[in-house]
Amino acid sequence: MMLTMMLVIAGCGGEKQSASAGKTPADTLVVGLPVDLASLDPAVAMDNKAWKVTYPSYERLVQYKTTSDGKASTEVEPSLAKSWTVSEDGLTWTFKLNTGHKFADGSPVNAQAVKFSIDRVMAVKKGPSDYFKPVSSVTAPDEETVIFKLKQPFAPFLYTLAVNGSSIVNPKVMEHEKNGDMGSDYLATHTMGSGAYELTAFNPGQDVKLSANKNYAGKAPAIKTVLFKVVKDPSAERLQLESGDLDIAAGIPMDQLDQMKDNKNIHIYESPSLLTSIVYMNTQKEPLNQVKLRQAISYAVDYKGMIEGAVKGRGEQLVSPIPKGMWGHDDSIQGYSLDLDKAKSLMQQSGESNGMTLTLLYSDNQAFNEAQALLLQNNLDKIGIKVNLEKVAWATFRDRVDKGDFQLAMGTWSPDYADPQFFMSYWFDSGYFGLAGNRAFYKNPSVDALLRKAEMLTDQQERIQLYKQAQEMVLADAPYIFLFQTNVLTPMRSNVKGFVYNPMLDDMYNFQDMSKN
Repeated sequence: MMLTMMLVIAGCGGEKQSASAGKTPADTLVVGLPVDLASLDPAVAMDNKAWKVTYPSYERLVQYKTTSDGKASTEVEPSLAKSWTVSEDGLTWTFKLNTGHKFADGSPVNAQAVKFSIDRVMAVKKGPSDYFKPVSSVTAPDEETVIFKLKQPFAPFLYTLAVNGSSIVNPKVMEHEKNGDMGSDYLATHTMGSGAYELTAFNPGQDVKLSANKNYAGKAPAIKTVLFKVVKDPSAERLQLESGDLDIAAGIPMDQLDQMKDNKNIHIYESPSLLTSIVYMNTQKEPLNQVKLRQAISYAVDYKGMIEGAVKGRGEQLVSPIPKGMWGHDDSIQGYSLDLDKAKSLMQQSGESNGMTLTLLYSDNQAFNEAQALLLQNNLDKIGIKVNLEKVAWATFRDRVDKGDFQLAMGTWSPDYADPQFFMSYWFDSGYFGLAGNRAFYKNPSVDALLRKAEMLTDQQERIQLYKQAQEMVLADAPYIFLFQTNVLTPMRSNVKGFVYNPMLDDMYNFQDMSKN
């Protein structure tokens, strides 16, 4: 599967603009961050904001391909691993490693380091450990061989080795261990990898600095320094991008991006994506433990108005859990649409027809969240539901969602690998409660059984049929409001070259391939 998409919608021209170079050095990229960062430990971090710092700082056994014409691919190719084999029963994966790779401190990246890193993720037992639920053991019989034994076949296994949680960490992190945390507190604000960059400064609430790793085994990057600058005010971020104080921005609302479309010094890349916007309905808390009420809420949403108001029409309704562009999407499955009469009828059936109050938890991690929250508040008011809006810091939001401390919560989701399992299992399997993915705390044993069977099969058509059954069941249970999938807009200075958007790496950048004129 490959998505080849990159449309420059503004300021492309070939002419040089004297101001386009901005104020930052030619070997430096300054990137706006709209939120404070949570932990950077690959064994802990479960959001793309942190991953944009950590992903270029580590290597993994495999990496996503870039095609010969420079486009993004969702397929993987060798990285630290030079080759691999899998047994006929799908339970044993053997990887042979490339030699000569070194961590930033100069120590070798070997099979023991790979084993340590995967074992560490499983031992820390945070969100990324869920990638390795099928793994029973990892062994390193010699310096260049790693063997994974699985408990049962797991169809997406190879692709999970490209995710941030599969980053290979220097075993010397154990020198920083405190109270049995396996160095997690240290890695929250440091990196210990072998990627193109290493973290050299972390100033909470201000900035984070990456510097080129002198021991990187790949081609030395043209960009020697990446400075992530925390800019929480979208208008301020826009002004800094226009003035050249920022090279890349990541928190500017679409209406402000439209206002920059005639600026010759700014490129705005528009890329079809698998980024989805959903609302978690906490199915474990009253009154949202009532199916009829959740269905009523889903019928009360003006999806077309939401797309137009929140993302200026740059998206389409998410009518089923598996979005368009991901294999397994089925156009015959049609979820909810605006129907106020049906919504009011379902409210009566739920026993809540006299009105009620719910609280919507949200943060500023997406530029469209504010508009989306107000639109949802307006939509639900029409069926007698008053929605109180509670905006919190990103780290607070994630902590409360993980604990289930909310009624409604606004979220986005993009896949880490090209398999519908990343939507279906993570959203609906009761084994993934909390930040791991099932943020509605939804449990249906029949759905669990279908999803777990689909994970073990290698026949894609069989898996598609199982996912079709599961989608119909979860749509009836309505644990989430499935809003839309959106195009991604990435604004940057026009002298920045080499950016390639990959839907598996949403909100991240291929810094090692980028440069500035």
